[in-house]
Amino acid sequence: MRILMTGAAGKVGTLLRPLLAREGRELRLADRVPIDSPDAVVADLNDPDAMAAAMRGVDAVLHLGGQSRERPWADIVRANMDGTHTLLETARLAGVRHVVLAGSHHAAGYHTRPPDGADLPDYAYPRPDTFYGVSKVVMEALGSLYHDRYGLNVTVIRLGTCMEAPADTRSLATWISPADCARLVEAALVAPGFHIVWGVSANKRRWWSLDEALAIGYTPQDDSETHAPTLLSQEGDPDLTHPLHHRAGGIFTLNPLGGTW
Repeated sequence: MRILMTGAAGKVGTLLRPLLAREGRELRLADRVPIDSPDAVVADLNDPDAMAAAMRGVDAVLHLGGQSRERPWADIVRANMDGTHTLLETARLAGVRHVVLAGSHHAAGYHTRPPDGADLPDYAYPRPDTFYGVSKVVMEALGSLYHDRYGLNVTVIRLGTCMEAPADTRSLATWISPADCARLVEAALVAPGFHIVWGVSANKRRWWSLDEALAIGYTPQDDSETHAPTLLSQEGDPDLTHPLHHRAGGIFTLNPLGGTW
């Protein structure tokens, strides 16, 4: 199986590369910047010719590329919206059957914790918290279109906080370990149909649904609770009514002066 990974030089790509590598699999790495690997190619998402060359002979795509932070509108449009369109179009033309898109919880950032301990549903209506979040909503819409119109199998992962360990009390709820992220990607790479799933580990403090991810074969094995004693001793118990912990987008739903919009 040959998998194209875009954005392979980024934070999540760097974490996932060794976890997705295995015998009998070719992991073709692509980014705008060179990567020291024999299987790496330099390709800009907005260069159709470069993307078509990177896509040649590929069975599946893991799309991590694009702008990962809030930026001016024009930059977000070019990197994340136009770039995702170019990726899906070149995948379609190359006959690729499975595409995994790295979405974001910021596509639903203004959603709040459901009452009575319920989980926020997998297909929670988009409520983006930034221009970046809007671009991830567009990514979900493009994935849906390319599934319905062209038959691509597309899974969008509304990714939480992917890092080696949770860095604060908020991420005790939103964390996904690199190993669990790899497990979710593996399931998504072969999932038929169109899906939107939350990218989160099996955290005790999680409030985003795992139903759809479990349905496509995700088997999370990590829980942020092992890191809770240290973080709680440093920060204290989180105020679950504060936007940082009450809204899916956390600090991205606060204005620069610290108040709510």
